[in-house]
Amino acid sequence: MLADEQAALRRVATLVARGVRPEEVFAAVTEEAGRVLAVEYASLGRYEPDGAFTLVAWSGSGELVPRVPSRWSLGGNNVSTIVAKTGRPARIHSYADASGALGVAAREDGAGSAVGTPVIVEGRLWGVMAAYSVLGQRLPVDTEARLASFTELLASAIANAESRAELARLAEEQAALRRVATLVARGTPPEELFAAVTEEACRLLSVEYLALGRYEPEAAFTLAAWSGEFVPPAGGRWILGGKNIATLVFRTGRPARVANYVDASGPIGVAVRAWGSRSGVGTPVIVEGRLWGVMIARSRPEQSLPADTEARLASFTELVATAIANAESRAALAASRARIVAAADEARRRIERDLHDGIQQRLVSLGLEVRGAQAVVPPQSGEFEGVLSRVADGLASMFYELREISRGIHPAILSEGGLKPALNALCRRSALPVELDLHAEGRLPERVEVAAYYVVSEALTNAAKHADASALKVVVGTGRAALRLTIRDDGIGGADPGQGSGLLGLSDRIEALGGTLQITSPAGKGTTLLVEIPLEGQSSAVSPEP
Repeated sequence: MLADEQAALRRVATLVARGVRPEEVFAAVTEEAGRVLAVEYASLGRYEPDGAFTLVAWSGSGELVPRVPSRWSLGGNNVSTIVAKTGRPARIHSYADASGALGVAAREDGAGSAVGTPVIVEGRLWGVMAAYSVLGQRLPVDTEARLASFTELLASAIANAESRAELARLAEEQAALRRVATLVARGTPPEELFAAVTEEACRLLSVEYLALGRYEPEAAFTLAAWSGEFVPPAGGRWILGGKNIATLVFRTGRPARVANYVDASGPIGVAVRAWGSRSGVGTPVIVEGRLWGVMIARSRPEQSLPADTEARLASFTELVATAIANAESRAALAASRARIVAAADEARRRIERDLHDGIQQRLVSLGLEVRGAQAVVPPQSGEFEGVLSRVADGLASMFYELREISRGIHPAILSEGGLKPALNALCRRSALPVELDLHAEGRLPERVEVAAYYVVSEALTNAAKHADASALKVVVGTGRAALRLTIRDDGIGGADPGQGSGLLGLSDRIEALGGTLQITSPAGKGTTLLVEIPLEGQSSAVSPEP
């Protein structure tokens, strides 16, 4: 008997050392124990977190046989329930008075007596191995000790398998978090990021449904993204209230768990109960100290969510919070830059208007008065007439210089006529020949027109001063809700925005409008500016003042 037992234990130990799948070890241990102990049947069961008991292997007369159902409720007088309560070996001499679902089933199978030995894995009660005799027989007194030899090997196999599974899970989780973190670092649009986060978390946690929702000011809940085996009803916007994960997190600002949705309430709770979810866990999304939303995982009807689900969800919600904070900071920065650009443009318009309506008009008036005085000077006062002539010429020269300064501050023709006449006038005054290909008809949003005008103006100035170019081509067009500019010169190239060429300021202006400026300037091959400015979301063109 000892030789048979040692041989059986060696066979099991070999399987454990090889790291075979737990299911194979469970079956082998149960079969070997049933054969060595020569019992009517042997079983191996696992205690579940929700209080249930699952048979993972079953052997009758030394041969593996299926057992249906595999999931049972604990309770009553039977070795599986006694071991679950005490954590120690248990023996029932006669199953005639056994009770509970497991006790009744064993009695109906003809069990006479039974012994159960706990399976302790790293200090916790994992399950129980039980041996049953035929009716009218009692199991030997050493059955507990002999079973313990098998359960010790079994515990080692389970611990090893769980360690490998934990390492694999950790590696998979870290890979998923890396993928999400990469999207966050790239500044991926929030909607795209939300979808990626929910998909990654749903796949990693193996849940039926995972949702990311945003809390609205009027105590509403809006689905920002979801992933899972069913599609929520269209609309995606819910009223908070009752007993459900979204409402609990909203009220407390802390993680929440609903063990069973049978008594869930409120519009969200009723809907989730109708979908058939069993349990749910929610983790808040905290953005810079405020409650922004919640990530919710829901299990399949036959499952309960593991105890570490909240912590694992929190790893994703922290990345979501970072992405939201980054996006909000970028949006606030863009809005601030746009306000600064708009204020500067308004100041330019005001100065141009003041010059035109004030100083320029005064110079014109003074010039006319001097010319009038010239007309009445007696012919014999030649020297005095010469003085008046020089004064009149000086006033005229000052007027033209001031007009050029006014154009540089803000061209009146841009405000009055729009981009087309302003660019035509700009190209006519250029020191270099310019081919203008203009396909933008009608008025565009004012900030877009101003930005486009100054891009072309700066490009013409740079080409004349620094590029040693002989000609330029400017192409202006609209499409896909954006204005596009292409400006090319045939100069020496090598333009560097960081060297004070004025292009850096233009780039800031364009980016403040949500646009882009690309500069291509290889040495010896000229410079090309590609500009795209979105038309949507910009303020409308302002009608010129009378």
